[in-house]
Amino acid sequence: MTAQQPQLRRPAHPGGPPPGFVPDLAEGSRVRAADRAHLFHSWMAQDAVDPIPVAGGSGRYFWDYGGRRYLDFSSQFINLNIGHGHPKVIAAIKEQADRLCMIASTFANDQRGEAARLIAELAPGDLDRVFFTNGGAEANEHAVRMARMHTGRPKVLSAYRSYHGGTATAIGLTGDPRRWANQNSGSASGNIAHFFGPYLYRSHFHAATEAEESARALEHLEQVIVFEGPGTVAAVVLETVVGTAGILVPPPGYLAGVRELCDRYGIVFVADEVMSGFGRVGEWFAVDHWNVTPDLITFAKGVNSGYVPLGGVVMSEAIYDSFRTVTYPGGLTYSGHPLACAAAVATITAMKEEGIVENAARIGEQVIGPGLREIAGRHPSVGEVRGLGVFWAVELVHDRETREMLVPYAASGAATRPVDEVVAACRAGGMWPVYNFNRIHVVPPCTITDAEAREGLAILDQALYRADAYTTGG
Repeated sequence: MTAQQPQLRRPAHPGGPPPGFVPDLAEGSRVRAADRAHLFHSWMAQDAVDPIPVAGGSGRYFWDYGGRRYLDFSSQFINLNIGHGHPKVIAAIKEQADRLCMIASTFANDQRGEAARLIAELAPGDLDRVFFTNGGAEANEHAVRMARMHTGRPKVLSAYRSYHGGTATAIGLTGDPRRWANQNSGSASGNIAHFFGPYLYRSHFHAATEAEESARALEHLEQVIVFEGPGTVAAVVLETVVGTAGILVPPPGYLAGVRELCDRYGIVFVADEVMSGFGRVGEWFAVDHWNVTPDLITFAKGVNSGYVPLGGVVMSEAIYDSFRTVTYPGGLTYSGHPLACAAAVATITAMKEEGIVENAARIGEQVIGPGLREIAGRHPSVGEVRGLGVFWAVELVHDRETREMLVPYAASGAATRPVDEVVAACRAGGMWPVYNFNRIHVVPPCTITDAEAREGLAILDQALYRADAYTTGG
């Protein structure tokens, strides 16, 4: 603890678990024991798993069996866009379960059709057809399959700083280190090449301005297309706003430039909006910020706030036309599951009625953005803050001048300690954050209030003194 650091404390919440909640530590222990006895956890060494048993959640908070409450600055897996326990969505799921829990995708279903209609209405341009999947990875798998069949070409290009899912093609598209182990095991799909997207703070193109970064990143992408062979490239797959790999907001002109390159070379432009869609960046789809229409949009997560697994692909008429008389070789048992689609209809309707997308935009512009910039001014460990809506990153550095990362890329073990300490301090303060290497991500539900956002930022502000202890510059 540095001399300047105030004592870390857990703020007094204006509530707690719901009225009548009775702490039950014994039940919490039983839940945890069952987890450890039988569950295999994703992306973890199993001996390192130490889960907190969660008893419930409401709004922007969840709590354990002891009644300890956490402000959810993670939106769980950045999918709980309308928060915990939204009554309208819960009611819709219950109503659909009473009426019809399951019907195969070969039948017409009212909730499935209505969900597709609502999503198509929100999508830009002529993206008017929807193929449902169970989640985001499958959506990206099918988008690539559609693009390859539409163009008759094998290759797909994606960015190094990206995450597109854990299935075979999706992990091959992924640029972050989770791809490495899957490649070693032989499970990653081939015919994928990676390129560098724009990232001005750590520019690969020696750019000094957003305009330079955009132009040089587009020149680089075109060079990759040319060297890979334009006639072999089926698709460029991009997270509209890069998520897990850094909350990287594209500079003005970049997405329009990608659109132009794809048009010039006959390539399908796939916008991965699994994380950035449905209000996360203060628009229904992130591409709306730049008035760009891709050929395919993949979605999941926020489409129904993760209440029931659902994802999908929204496609242009040209892609749809490729399969009017040619059988599409793909499908899923649970494509357009009635319970999931009922949750999507209720979620989208609630977001419209309650102005949730507008709230996300306002909170980002008026509370989170200014709050993070103010925090950055107090902490030498903060190199940059960036984001839109309720989708922000705090990049931590050893030295602001050199921009050396506080935790090295792909680090593990003791090297991650500086950020581990920040995360632990956030949790001790009653806020649950998201983190990745040298970054803390600020990604609360789109429904968060001004007061709740400020509460979370205050906890993060105090926790960052832990990172400051590891800085070497001013």
